[in-house]
Amino acid sequence: MLTISQLAATAGVTVRAVRHYHQVGLLPEPERDSSGYRRYPAQAAVDLIRIKTLAEAGVPLARIDALRHAQPAEFAEAVADLDAELRRKMDQLAEHRRRIAALVSGDGLVLPPEVVANLDRMRALGVSEPTLRLERDTWILLQALDPEAVPEWAAAKKASFEDPETVRLFLRCDESLSWEPDDPRVDEFIEELYAWELQRGHDVSEADQARFAFSRVAEASPTWQRIFAELDHRRKAAAQAART
Repeated sequence: MLTISQLAATAGVTVRAVRHYHQVGLLPEPERDSSGYRRYPAQAAVDLIRIKTLAEAGVPLARIDALRHAQPAEFAEAVADLDAELRRKMDQLAEHRRRIAALVSGDGLVLPPEVVANLDRMRALGVSEPTLRLERDTWILLQALDPEAVPEWAAAKKASFEDPETVRLFLRCDESLSWEPDDPRVDEFIEELYAWELQRGHDVSEADQARFAFSRVAEASPTWQRIFAELDHRRKAAAQAART
């Protein structure tokens, strides 16, 4: 006959664990003897070892009692179900790890791969981190507002990297982030951008979703606010002239 401490030591668990198994109904709790102690038979040690083994294998406590009393076929089926459940949890954990890893750059967490690839290309071109953050925020807004259009816009962005003039102007946009709104270079840059738009028929900003996204980004720079406002004014004037 074993005391609770001896029982716990035999099975390699704590006294607290034994008492917990009593509370959840996995291990019967014997009555106290004439000396006031609870004495456990050898069978209790065998049962406790089985309980511990199943628990350490990942079997929920609520299912241990049924498994201990199951027939071989029932036991095998239950183990197969537990294995499938563990596999699902492993897949879920793997996905969580992938998403946590994506937090390192912050790009892949909410943006599709083609947009992330464009951001990486911009880094390789030497675009500053402030501009990259604004670019990422723009795509996040576009993804939320019109996800079906994002692949087409991302493809157009990727293609633009093959045009040296477009790349030059984009790097100039990056540089202009630090200019003051009344800097003489701003007027010259607006002329360059408008000429570039006319030459290429660039009208993505006419889409309501894109206009909203770009307006939000423009809030980050008074200079960009002026540039976007002037370009928008010229577009509207050109459209009005074309109608008349």
